Amino acid sequence: MAKQLFGTDGIRGVAGETPLDERTVFCFGAALGEWAAGVARQRGERAMVVVGRDTRESGDWLARQVAGGLRAAGVETRFAGLTSTPGVAYLTRTGPFVAGVMISASHNPYHDNGLKAFDHSGFKLPDALEHQLEERIFELLARNGAGEAAALEEDPLLDREYLDYLISTVSGGLEGLRIVLDCANGSVSHLAPELFERLGAKVTRTGCSPDGRNINLGCGSLHVEALRERVLAEGADCGAAFDGDADRCILVSAAGRVLDGDHALLVAGRDLHAAGELGAERPAIVATVMSNLGLERALESSGIALLRTSVGDKYVLEEMVRTGLPLGGEQSGHVIFRRHATTGDGMMTALRVVDAARRAGRGLDDLVSDFEVYPQRLVNVRFKRKRPLEELPEVQAEIRATEEEFGEKGRVLVRFSGTEPLARVMVEGPDLAEVEARARRIAGAIETGLSA
Repeated sequence: MAKQLFGTDGIRGVAGETPLDERTVFCFGAALGEWAAGVARQRGERAMVVVGRDTRESGDWLARQVAGGLRAAGVETRFAGLTSTPGVAYLTRTGPFVAGVMISASHNPYHDNGLKAFDHSGFKLPDALEHQLEERIFELLARNGAGEAAALEEDPLLDREYLDYLISTVSGGLEGLRIVLDCANGSVSHLAPELFERLGAKVTRTGCSPDGRNINLGCGSLHVEALRERVLAEGADCGAAFDGDADRCILVSAAGRVLDGDHALLVAGRDLHAAGELGAERPAIVATVMSNLGLERALESSGIALLRTSVGDKYVLEEMVRTGLPLGGEQSGHVIFRRHATTGDGMMTALRVVDAARRAGRGLDDLVSDFEVYPQRLVNVRFKRKRPLEELPEVQAEIRATEEEFGEKGRVLVRFSGTEPLARVMVEGPDLAEVEARARRIAGAIETGLSA
């Protein structure tokens, strides 16, 4: 049976509306608490859960409702306050916690919010456990589900532990580095500047004045234009933009070049390869089918293979665990350094990329100079009735024609969305006009085939 509350990244919606109404959120805390209490009993441990949130105005009452549900189940809450999703994941796996909860809707607008849960491993909850929690949430709701929210007191030591850990992953300081940080008015508005300043960098802040409603508003990793202008105006060495919960990072070079997750993977991958950490037999990193062909070509020139997965950091992480590879990520800026983290971490990504540049004695522009970005176009086709694309001969003919036209210099990816009634067409190749034309032809064939 499909899950009704949990999606691909926890429970998400408009704060105050189902499933993020007070009763459902309280019952989520109670259901998670019952499970956590059972695990703690088996281990002979104290039942504790760590909770953090981003800067949305709804985060405070949502955190108190979760804590109220946990308390009803006999579980203690330690509150990290404003922190990042990877920060909660780190604290959960290194501290005395059965589970962790991050209250955030990532890069979404302020009126949205979400509940992301981790078990003690620092990984997101497995599907089977999410099904179990859903069933219990609905049982509790049927029995009223009302409960009293808990008062929370922020523990500043939790964020301190996380920052200290991030600093420990860097081999030296960053003295002399001039960096502009755009924190999306989000969860690391206070943490990221402190982190880089503690390492000796000169930090220029932007997007660091959250008011509860301006998270991701015209700033952060989805809106890097202002950051680019600021980097150029300040003559900075680079810039880094995070999203609302700081699990992704987009960089800007000194020359104003926007560097996405693919560029970060290239710099970090080559750095790890030089250190002999990608394996001797077949050095490789992991990315998704959406990563640019230019990344694959640049990695090949350094003797590094690119293993592709379906879209989603969940699939990237699964492949990294399966193969034992230390690096993987997405074009969107989710980059996972498996030996240091169990999830994408924007601050760690920025740290490790600029540290790699420092140790190499080269600027980011130089390090990615051979990354030729192939033009890539995405077209979405909305449909009412879904049919297997293999049953549409006109679509298959257009795909084959495109593949024959581009050969090894291009790619075609056609898939159905897992969350919306959309067919997604991605075409990549050496010429933008031809890429756009081919994408339109394939999309048109799909539209005609699915409307028949």
